[in-house]
Amino acid sequence: MTFAARDAAAAGVVGGGDPQWLSVWPAGTAEPAAGRVTVGGVALAALAGEHGTPLYVLDEAEVRARCRAYRDAFPEATVLYAAKAFLCRALVRWVGEEGLGLDVCSAGELGLAVAAGLPPERMVLHGSAKSPADLRAGIEHGVGRVVIDGAAEIGRIAAAVGPTGRQRVLIRVTPGIGAGAHPKVRTATDDQHFGLSIGDGHAQHAVARVLRQPNLELTGLHCHLGSGITDARPYLVAVRRLVGLMARVRDTHGVLLPELDLGGGHGVAYRPGDPALDLPAFARRVRGALIAACASARLPVPRLLIEPGRAIVGPAGVAVYRVLAVKHTGGRTFVALDGGMSDNPRPALYGVRYAPRLVGRHSTAEPRPVTVVGRHCEAGDVLAEGVTLPADVRPGDLLALPVAGAYHLSMASTYNLVGRPPVVAVAGGTARLLVRRETLADLGARDVGR
Repeated sequence: MTFAARDAAAAGVVGGGDPQWLSVWPAGTAEPAAGRVTVGGVALAALAGEHGTPLYVLDEAEVRARCRAYRDAFPEATVLYAAKAFLCRALVRWVGEEGLGLDVCSAGELGLAVAAGLPPERMVLHGSAKSPADLRAGIEHGVGRVVIDGAAEIGRIAAAVGPTGRQRVLIRVTPGIGAGAHPKVRTATDDQHFGLSIGDGHAQHAVARVLRQPNLELTGLHCHLGSGITDARPYLVAVRRLVGLMARVRDTHGVLLPELDLGGGHGVAYRPGDPALDLPAFARRVRGALIAACASARLPVPRLLIEPGRAIVGPAGVAVYRVLAVKHTGGRTFVALDGGMSDNPRPALYGVRYAPRLVGRHSTAEPRPVTVVGRHCEAGDVLAEGVTLPADVRPGDLLALPVAGAYHLSMASTYNLVGRPPVVAVAGGTARLLVRRETLADLGARDVGR
């Protein structure tokens, strides 16, 4: 089953114990024997035994298939993987080999990608508050585009480029659209700190300033609406508003902007029953809206840029934990794991709900509702609430959470001085370590005071 078919199936399936649990797991997932779950041909229990827990497992074939799906859906566009979702050298190589570029937000992400061999001209550097080091790294490496997020960056970028240099830039605009799975990830309303507003004229003013800089080449407009969006309609509104601004740029300055970057934020299903963005339908609707808006404004159709992150790597990842304790209190059952908000802060931050599954052994016990919690000193360290697990779940068992490839390790911390988990890639029945576990020695080495 293709990932698109599984995402569509997830919209019509309810219940973590349903046979359709596979709808939110990587395509390479199987259960060759009851309780023995494999991803990419490798048993999760075997990986936990070799590498310990918590552990991230990343299905290389799933990542590559999702890259190809975006290339197929947007053959005429530039597709940039959003590095903030998760980045390591192997992932840079995978997305590069599949024809994608990279969207980076810091000197760190940029440096790792360059070290992994991706040409900087295939990268776009953006971020709401880029440091001097970020801008310097982007310009010195020769990134393909720098996204201007605020008026103050215009002079900084021009000064860093120097009088004899030349840098292509995009201007991030705020189209006044509220879209996203949670208020904290809605980034395109006028009351946020991202981009330059179309409504109050700051975007138009920034365009004029950039056009007066001889060493900056304005290639287009950029926007990012938010994250976890499963409906195409906000993007269609954004297309119309950005094309309208492009028409005003033409009328005011006589300049045709050749590029339009719609960002990412494409939602995926975290549990059977959750909605997911239908990528082929989304691509058709966006393309149609862009053509229609440009025809109405009498503009040539600009080249589209798309920045998926979560939609590529999220469903390719599985987090594996070991049960430390089972507690019955206050009429509830708590299943405590050896990880938690230090390796996955998203439930605490955004209320994300997961569908954990017992792996490594078969249970015939009746399912019962439980709350899966982490090991940390916070009442909010909850990974899954009100989910069903076998009634005989016990310390030592392994639980796996699917859709763990995005914004887990990239947002992980060392809270309680717990080291961050490793990442293991699986493909064709083999596994290899991509990112090693952070050790107590690693944590101690940074403490140099006396």
